[in-house]
Amino acid sequence: MKKIIYGLFFGDSITYGEYDGVFGGWVDILKRYALQKFHEGNGDELILFNLGIGGETTEGLLKRIPHELAARNSADGNIVFLSYGANDLAVKDEVQIVDPEKFKSNIKEAIAHARRFSNTIYLVSILPFSQKIDGVVVSSGKKRINEDVVVYNQILKNIAAEESLGYIDFYSAFLADKEVLLSEDGVHPNEKGYGMMAEIAIPIIEKYL
Repeated sequence: MKKIIYGLFFGDSITYGEYDGVFGGWVDILKRYALQKFHEGNGDELILFNLGIGGETTEGLLKRIPHELAARNSADGNIVFLSYGANDLAVKDEVQIVDPEKFKSNIKEAIAHARRFSNTIYLVSILPFSQKIDGVVVSSGKKRINEDVVVYNQILKNIAAEESLGYIDFYSAFLADKEVLLSEDGVHPNEKGYGMMAEIAIPIIEKYL
């Protein structure tokens, strides 16, 4: 008997797919891929939920993750993806929105919530920022620094290793060609960037199809 498995993608505007008017972002590409595989009659049904909210930090995640998980809980199993950090590490009015220690404790708390519903959890790396906005205060009043990305990604890697979770390293894939893969704002991927993220993630969801 076929199973129905849920994939829950928590994150910010990059999870949501902002700035991609062609494909709708990496998660939406994965949604279409999983649906196509199901219609081809291969394996279990994997239903993916894009739960990305623009501008969200791990503080916002903790407010909603227990409710979102309870509302979308498949008896056959859930896969949880946590994709945070680009807003947490931003500096506004000379203060980091969520400092590294708080970020670490928030991610660990979110994992504890996720474990109540899932044995399969992935942490997703933060992308590098374009050189043109590195350390620059933009119109939103936020400043993002590439050195901080390295610090926060290391926190995610360490937690993934300690807790035996998956880690999706989009950062390394983007680093050399980031100016080609990021949109004009220097934060969000463009269509090419989102497409590359989906290519990296497809082998992960293939395991559940």
